Amino acid sequence: MALQQTVKDKIVFSGIGLHSGKEVTMTVRPADAGTGVIFHRIDLDPSVSIEAVAQNVVNTRLSTTIGKSGAVVSTIEHLMAALTGCGIDNVHVDIDGPEVPIMDGSAAPFVEGLRKVGTSSLSRPKKYLVVKKPITVVDGDKKISIIPSRYYRVSFDMRFNHPVVNNQFRSMKFSEEVFSSDYAAARTFGFLIEVETLKANGLARGGSLDNAVVIGDDGILNEGGLRYEDEFVRHKIMDSVGDLSLAGYPLIGHVKAYKSGHDLNHKLVTEILARTDCWKLVEMNEVAGTRTACPVSSPELAWSEA
Repeated sequence: MALQQTVKDKIVFSGIGLHSGKEVTMTVRPADAGTGVIFHRIDLDPSVSIEAVAQNVVNTRLSTTIGKSGAVVSTIEHLMAALTGCGIDNVHVDIDGPEVPIMDGSAAPFVEGLRKVGTSSLSRPKKYLVVKKPITVVDGDKKISIIPSRYYRVSFDMRFNHPVVNNQFRSMKFSEEVFSSDYAAARTFGFLIEVETLKANGLARGGSLDNAVVIGDDGILNEGGLRYEDEFVRHKIMDSVGDLSLAGYPLIGHVKAYKSGHDLNHKLVTEILARTDCWKLVEMNEVAGTRTACPVSSPELAWSEA
């Protein structure tokens, strides 16, 4: 039986916020079974605790922001993806500012740090949200759905009308190993003209070639180029893993996204939680050596895709 996990010891991450440009220090520390992920704005008096759940999402314009009692924490998706990618269910996150540090623009520094400190098994079984019936959200020409599957998969069809960024498609069958090796290091990206507009409006103040891939009219501006040929769609999948973790349980289902982003990801999570007839909570075993969730016994999934 798969047990809930937390970190073995606290670990500190420091860096600047992508949009605020301010230095932030964040400490991830162990939590009891059933806690989930809770951010604590320790720079406020009194401090404010914000659970990382869909109900607390207050903004999805440029990143995923959670808030409570007037306090917010933004750009949480990369850390949330890293926690999911390391199989961690329960942590406290002490943060002294309104935004998670952007680090290098990917989830890799968080994954590296979390793996270095290690995880501890807790006394309660891990429960997975197993999708039994398809759920779809459409917004104009954008679409995201989740259908029954025996595993957690994310397939992303990315479309941009730009000469440097071709349409990209990729599908991930989730496991901790695959996420860490093939997706965690994919960086956030933006078009030069959009970055300049954001900076002019007081946003992306911390953005630079050190923490984002910047796309000009004729090519990638970063000296080292891309980490993967299809780094953009890999990053979109990584973002989706982080956003969808706000369901509060690891998912078992195949997410199919077309031109989706933070807003549509959030709408899907909200729709999933509202459609209680379309899923059930199931305790899982782990496939030996892979840390890939697989149902113990779920008759509804007998005809689901592998």
